[in-house]
Amino acid sequence: MADPNLEPSFLKDFHIPNCILLPEAEVDVVGDIPKWPVIVFVNSKSGGQLGGDLLKTYRSLLNEHQVFDLGETAPDKVLHGLYGNLERLKSKGHGLAAKVEEKLRIIVAGGDGTAGWLLGVVCDLKLPKPPPVATVPLGTGNNLPFAFGWGKKNPGTDPHSVSAFLNQVANAREMKIDSWHILMRMRAPKEGACDPIAPLELPHSLHAFHRVSETDTLNKEGFHTFRGGFWNYFSMGMDAQVSYAFHSERKLHPQKFKNQLVNQSTYLKLVGTQGWFFASLFHHTERNIAQLANVKIMNKQGDWVDLPIHHSIRSIVCLNLPSFSGGLNPWGTPSSKKKSDRKLTPPVVDDGLIEVVGFKDAWHGLLLLAPKGHGMRLAQAHRIQFEFRKGTMDHTYMRIDGEPWKQPLPLDDDTVVIEISHHGQVNMLATGDCRAKNVHDPLSYSNSNVEEEDEDSNGEDSTPRNSEEQRKFGAADTFRLQEDFDLSRLS
Repeated sequence: MADPNLEPSFLKDFHIPNCILLPEAEVDVVGDIPKWPVIVFVNSKSGGQLGGDLLKTYRSLLNEHQVFDLGETAPDKVLHGLYGNLERLKSKGHGLAAKVEEKLRIIVAGGDGTAGWLLGVVCDLKLPKPPPVATVPLGTGNNLPFAFGWGKKNPGTDPHSVSAFLNQVANAREMKIDSWHILMRMRAPKEGACDPIAPLELPHSLHAFHRVSETDTLNKEGFHTFRGGFWNYFSMGMDAQVSYAFHSERKLHPQKFKNQLVNQSTYLKLVGTQGWFFASLFHHTERNIAQLANVKIMNKQGDWVDLPIHHSIRSIVCLNLPSFSGGLNPWGTPSSKKKSDRKLTPPVVDDGLIEVVGFKDAWHGLLLLAPKGHGMRLAQAHRIQFEFRKGTMDHTYMRIDGEPWKQPLPLDDDTVVIEISHHGQVNMLATGDCRAKNVHDPLSYSNSNVEEEDEDSNGEDSTPRNSEEQRKFGAADTFRLQEDFDLSRLS
């Protein structure tokens, strides 16, 4: 029996004609207007061979000019050209251009880093109606796709599987999620370097000081400044150390990382060899978060106040989505008592709050696999700051949206500051299996309040929630990657 999703009548609803995509193409007579015009971006280096196979299938089903290989063409160049052409056509009264712009959806296939790259570009465009984004899970963790119902297993690349995904895109609903700005600043050291330690560079969504314009309010003489954005999480400590070891190994030996199952197995082995299961035995107390950093949140009066961190915490996560380390929810659902006593709320992706969670070791992390399991809830905030001091450690590990780096700490005992603040929202596409909850979607938000509540404390500290939104930083000036950037890092 023929697959109805492979019928030309179905596929044409996603098809964008050349006159929209290519400025030099002849303007077609307006015919059928596509119901769900899509632009497709594929990281061909993600998922082993899956990325390349998926690219071929999309190009065989759709107009090849609406499907882009991120290894060949950056998304900012594609979208700037597309929207420039749309404006040109609209100025000439071309009705199809206005309809395509109104209905446009984006598909991005890759890991969480690839999806974050694309979301950053869409943010930077500052469009009146930004296109919503659907994510194809081609990475190892796939936290972003899982949070919005697209699954976490690498998909099939055959025409039937791709057409089934297109059908999901057609039926998906739009959902707004918070964007978060991250700023990292350090004084230019008198000796030693504060550059990231090889073999990894800084994540693509952080940008060196010279990329910040002289008129930018964040420009400070005598300092190195990095800035960028994230949509899922920022973390530091032992979880980032394990992730760094994994990405370093994959960069040095890419032939060993050809499929998701092998990647996940290797990751689990590194959790053991890095001592994450017995952190109190194998790691010095200097690696505890309280020893490495002073953590602050901004209170409702606009003042920074210290956030107490338990001495046993070795990993801290600032979480925007209820999906971490392959789909786990570190925040969980606070009990009625905690909601009342500590003013805690369920994790909602568009409330302007980021959840701050701590972990002692890998055993603590395994609690997330149990019903009602969660990490140590520390705070919910619109703005949070970390001040790293030299102490007895010369470096620490950090990561944003799955991309880790090793951050040297100053030799002259100066401070490295990281500040995270709420910055607007982006549009995602969500399926019926979406796990993320949206305060502006009455159905999803009411469902978040009837989920099973936790009963035990898991050793939580009692910390007040910050409940007032404060001044927001601007987004990163650009999310453009360097020409020699290794796209396999984003998988």
